[in-house]
Amino acid sequence: MENYFAPHLKEDDIRAISSIGLAHLGDAVYELLVRTWLCAHGKATGKNLHRAAVALVKAQSQAERGEKLLPLLTEEELAVYKRGRNAHVHSVPPSASRADYLKATALECLLGYLYLHGATGRINQLFTIMMEETDDAT
Repeated sequence: MENYFAPHLKEDDIRAISSIGLAHLGDAVYELLVRTWLCAHGKATGKNLHRAAVALVKAQSQAERGEKLLPLLTEEELAVYKRGRNAHVHSVPPSASRADYLKATALECLLGYLYLHGATGRINQLFTIMMEETDDAT
């Protein structure tokens, strides 16, 4: 691969990555999108910026946002989401329920998968849906 800002791996190469690996990458994708969203929406003010970011990236928030997407996912995307939800995680942060953590992992897995496919348009579409009604909440 020559351009890590615009990756596009072969399907077999992506399939070889574990669901935890995809979630690891998807976590970074989601974090970057949230930080960009906060700055673009005028939320980038001092200590409140960090608090707002943490509130949006915590497992419970990711789980809720991911649930909104389920009816909109293609069969392929839903299969990846379920693959992430069924990942064998060995530890769950004390601030999250196991169910929320697995749903957050599922969302991150999906985002990592789409990112490696170079499907930034689809990621943006899904992220925009996830962030609807957030202006009032932050």
